[in-house]
Amino acid sequence: MNVYEIITNKILAEIDKGIIPWHKPWRTELGGEQANLISKKSYRGINRFILNCAPYDRPYWLTYNQAAALGGTVRKGEKGTPIIFWKQGSYVKAGEEASGERTTSFVLRYYTVFNVGQCDGLTAHLPALPATIEAVSANERTEAERIARGFKNGPRVAHVRGDRAYYTPAQDAVTMPERTQFASQDEYYSTLFHELTHSTGHENRLNRQTLVDASFFGSCNYSKEELVAEMGAAFLCGAAGIENAAVLQNSASYLKGWSAKLKGDSRVIVLAAGQAQRAADHILGVQWAEE
Repeated sequence: MNVYEIITNKILAEIDKGIIPWHKPWRTELGGEQANLISKKSYRGINRFILNCAPYDRPYWLTYNQAAALGGTVRKGEKGTPIIFWKQGSYVKAGEEASGERTTSFVLRYYTVFNVGQCDGLTAHLPALPATIEAVSANERTEAERIARGFKNGPRVAHVRGDRAYYTPAQDAVTMPERTQFASQDEYYSTLFHELTHSTGHENRLNRQTLVDASFFGSCNYSKEELVAEMGAAFLCGAAGIENAAVLQNSASYLKGWSAKLKGDSRVIVLAAGQAQRAADHILGVQWAEE
């Protein structure tokens, strides 16, 4: 299998359990984002969804060699989790060997990490546990509002009495139901973040093909754009510290629909997660150095 298939199969395995990885709450029992134990860097893109579905309390990961470097060991029989990275390489195009001219491109690769819960001998290197994990507070909802209002040069947001939330590219406008129509503030912000993610695809922002060329409901690009928006909402909810309420109900037909789409094209899930991460970064005003 190629890397896309390996990662897609991991996601499909969760969907088969009735779990949608991009709707699962970010917080583990012991709190925090999934991160590398040594570098303390949080994982991004599709890697966040994959690691968040793993059944471990601690959100810290490392490679087999990193565990050994800290004096720890991975317990016998433990299976690692694949995560992806892009690697730059060069090659000579077929038929142009004589010229020796090389073309540079990025290819998808993966490596395996283990959760600290699968290892022994690392206790001294683990961050102290939080005393408790508090419920979502008013401060966290304030952070969600700050994120929404901090979207520089974002779309116009209008609230109307109705039963639909949507983004209109031609007017560069988001239409939302009244706040009081939502069952909770968390659901309100989850929905708002979904629509704001759509808006990042506008030709004057990220010029995302899945939005610009999404010609009609149910089209291939429309489906891909919906996946980007759902994942983007998840990233923004994580940044705000609130749970990502499902924008759509996790019904059997919904699960079956995504399963079929991902099986049809193994590249969809990886590329959509990357686009969603860029969309969230754009809204948050975050710039990441190339690594």
